Amino acid sequence: MAVTLTVNGKTQQVDADPETPLLYVLRDDLELNGAKYGCGVGQCGACTVMVDNEAVLSCVTPVLLLEGRRISTVEGLGTMEKPGPMQQAFIEQQAAQCGFCIPGMMMRAQALLQANPTVDEAAVRAHLEPNLCRCGTYMRIVKAVMRAGELMHQSSQSGGST
Repeated sequence: MAVTLTVNGKTQQVDADPETPLLYVLRDDLELNGAKYGCGVGQCGACTVMVDNEAVLSCVTPVLLLEGRRISTVEGLGTMEKPGPMQQAFIEQQAAQCGFCIPGMMMRAQALLQANPTVDEAAVRAHLEPNLCRCGTYMRIVKAVMRAGELMHQSSQSGGST
């Protein structure tokens, strides 16, 4: 069955069973490999993307629920040549070790900071709690999210986009 999805601002049709988890459509059909398969049951956060600016676990979200909604993946945050504020902050803070959890962490943090780029450290920690990092780089991840908030706030003050 054809399902129409809007991912990173681009509307695309994919031939998928409506019960197919979004993660599989992103990776297998759209070749967007940022979101990772970690546990497959929504317990690790490696698959986190944003749907209508909310963090969503794509491994347990069927595509039938997503027609007409805006899906954002880590690939939509920026490019290698021009990283977005979240990506730039993670680079600056050297927040990735193995990198497996980082796309999900970035997307969960992006949802938080789009709602309020001036959150405190406690709010960042609480918001990131569902996402797991096996390498234990939580301190650098939290610093990166705080830095991303600064960059997003600066961008909004100067009239830029996030």
